[in-house]
Amino acid sequence: MNMRFAFVLFKYFPFGGLQRDFSRIAEALIDLGHEVDAYCIIWDGPLPKNINVHIAPVKAFSNHQRNARFATWLKKTFQEQHYDAVVGFNKISGLDVYYAADPCYQDKALTLRHPLYRLGSRYKQFYQQEKSVFSTKSNTEILMISEVQKPLFQQHYHTPEARFHLLPPGISEDRKAPQNAQEIRSEFREEWNIEKNQQLILMVGSGFKTKGLDRALLALASLPEKQKANTRFIVIGQDNPKMFLAQAKSLGIENNVTILKGRNDIPNFLLGADLLIHPAYNENTGTILLEAVVAGLPVLVTKVCGYAHYIDKANAGTVLDSPFSQPALNNTLTKMLSADKIHWQQNALSFAAKADIYSMPTRAAQIIEATALKKQSTKS
Repeated sequence: MNMRFAFVLFKYFPFGGLQRDFSRIAEALIDLGHEVDAYCIIWDGPLPKNINVHIAPVKAFSNHQRNARFATWLKKTFQEQHYDAVVGFNKISGLDVYYAADPCYQDKALTLRHPLYRLGSRYKQFYQQEKSVFSTKSNTEILMISEVQKPLFQQHYHTPEARFHLLPPGISEDRKAPQNAQEIRSEFREEWNIEKNQQLILMVGSGFKTKGLDRALLALASLPEKQKANTRFIVIGQDNPKMFLAQAKSLGIENNVTILKGRNDIPNFLLGADLLIHPAYNENTGTILLEAVVAGLPVLVTKVCGYAHYIDKANAGTVLDSPFSQPALNNTLTKMLSADKIHWQQNALSFAAKADIYSMPTRAAQIIEATALKKQSTKS
């Protein structure tokens, strides 16, 4: 049976993890014979050929006002358009299915913010949107990509267990190390002028502050002088690098550091690097961690990341305990750069060959399809 689905996302850009999941789940539904329309406030990038993209004509001085107007526009639009299910990738009212990539907003507001913060209109808007998805009055099915946040949502909204669906990770097959991985590595390092004896640290992810780029720069600056002189650090992500370039300069490591915008050739960087560093402050999942594993790249990561346990399970690097300690990160980075990394690489590739870490888009599409069928049967 051919069905029509509406996918809702505030902002699309080509290099975001959430945006890539959005596209891959849409493709999985299209492969099942269904149609997908996308509804966004901003679409930054080429328009897909097999998805109808609708840009909402809404503007506002603040993000929360804009999102509220978007929700109002969507409600009116969906009254005129018939869809078998509405799938949201941000928290917004009226969803049949929500893909839970973001952490619990209410928990952060209560534990990390001053009480006065909760008096503002921004808090009220975001809280109501989250509540509309997770409250007991909602029927929204929730696709979880990590177990980490589920207890927090249930603590604040008492969401029934049956509405949660835990998905396996969805690592792209193109991240796997190919047969000619060594050849690609050599060509990459020649292109980027990385000497044979130099070490390359890699960091990938939009949102440099959340991902802990400041921590990584401090760790790089702490390396013994000889080791530091022999280490390059490439950072890739969609964010403003100004503050971090200034930090690198103040630490005397500006010549070691290169910050790039999002790119399509991340697999080459994963094969060309010697270590992935990801000292995030918080991270619901951390897809790049598993992308590094399947490429055979050792990982240094903080325990707060939802996918950090896979690094332990694969024995493919080091997971730093919580609470975070900058000296622990510094010392671990020094040791990992000095170590023979072949055992981490072999462990990672062995894990990648047998683990179920690729099937997320297919499983998500099946749940969305089942939700639409259930919705139809309820109406009839």
